Amino acid sequence: MAENKQVTDKSSWAIGGGVMLGLGVGLFFLQESPLAFVGSLIAGIGFGLIITAILSSISSNSNT
Repeated sequence: MAENKQVTDKSSWAIGGGVMLGLGVGLFFLQESPLAFVGSLIAGIGFGLIITAILSSISSNSNT
């Protein structure tokens, strides 16, 4: 039986992780200011996108 070894790029998980991080931080600020909650979510998305770009450039350099 031939095994199908599929290489998956898990750098996209960083975006979800950043959103979860922003959500967790934002819940602390929710009673103080709803705008801080939204801002922390946006910052979490930005953090995840930066980490995704770094991970994908590292993985593309290791493949070549």
